[in-house]
Amino acid sequence: MQGAGTAKRGARAGAGAAALTLTDRAYVELEELITTLQLPPGAFLSELALAERLGIGRTPIREALQRLARDGLVVVVPRRGILVSEINLKTQLRLLETRRVLEALLARLAAERADPAERQRFEEIAAAMRAAADQSDDIAFMRLDREFNQLTAASARNEFAVRSIALMTALSRRFWYQHYKEVGDLGLSARLHAEVAEAIASRDGVAAGAASDRLMDYIESFTRKTLDV
Repeated sequence: MQGAGTAKRGARAGAGAAALTLTDRAYVELEELITTLQLPPGAFLSELALAERLGIGRTPIREALQRLARDGLVVVVPRRGILVSEINLKTQLRLLETRRVLEALLARLAAERADPAERQRFEEIAAAMRAAADQSDDIAFMRLDREFNQLTAASARNEFAVRSIALMTALSRRFWYQHYKEVGDLGLSARLHAEVAEAIASRDGVAAGAASDRLMDYIESFTRKTLDV
């Protein structure tokens, strides 16, 4: 799964991040490596090795790692270094308690406040998610999910909710990626995400909130099923 395929995916991620600062680019690429388990839980990280792998200087890598530590994806261990955080089911369930409320709020606000260009992009993301599921392209879906989360947060125009949800989405994506092949359903997940995006695009706040609740019902059910894996 890695090798040439990983290099191609990394190139696509880098191309999409061309307009970002080097720190932003490092953050996006490292987050994807962690959430797709190419940097697995418990792995120790070297700034030098990551700089060589991504072709980015050590200062942006260090700044990106600081952001990832705030997000809970890496842990700074005194006198030992930085390692990728472990995946914990109980933590994930507690996270979902808060995420459910915030996701519904953000969906409703985005439906009310998104501008025409944002609504158009929500429609495009919905279609692209369905296509990614049809093609069993989990990496494309993960990238679309990240963009969907960011667009929803931006469209909601509420910086306090945005700061809170930003701490949860990457951890949730990583948990999903770890288990979806065993207990998940990529097609169902894509459809439920698409329904939220389509409701926001239609400026229907009630429908967006209801679709968000259905999505969170699925994610919670998926999370609990991992107990049997």
